[in-house]
Amino acid sequence: MYSRFVAGEAEALADFLAGEPWPFHVHERVDRADVLQRVAENHYDETYWIEADGERAGIVRLFDLEDETPMFDLRISARHRGKGLGRAAVRWLTDRLFGEFPHVERIEGTTRQDNAAMRRVFRRCGYVKEAHYRRAWPDASGHRHDSVGYAIIRRDWQTGETTVPDFHDE
Repeated sequence: MYSRFVAGEAEALADFLAGEPWPFHVHERVDRADVLQRVAENHYDETYWIEADGERAGIVRLFDLEDETPMFDLRISARHRGKGLGRAAVRWLTDRLFGEFPHVERIEGTTRQDNAAMRRVFRRCGYVKEAHYRRAWPDASGHRHDSVGYAIIRRDWQTGETTVPDFHDE
């Protein structure tokens, strides 16, 4: 279901990312030439294809792996959304990061407040909402959206429990 991206697949990655809009990402439209340049700069060195129904349905890119708190970028093509691929990918990357990187203490992800599907994925995968950033995410038209930050900590992943921050500490 997941295969590691290699530089020889740069054209395929550029086609995939530039081939459709990504409405809940900072840049809704991705420039094909930019992808090729970033591949040449090893920007996608920890990127994995998500495969479903015999084709490439998405990507997950892991980054900041040297930190105790890595992050990720998840993109599922429009025609493959709503089939559980996002939830499976977040579970996979969570298990991989905690299982293979002993220094990782927590994993974070941020999305727009109006991205109900991704917020549901975070919750179903044991991630907890830890932050709400007001008007922090501008879209291509200049409209500003709120964004929300989620995280899972190693202890919760190990125990299967979900601990919630104390937001009433003032």
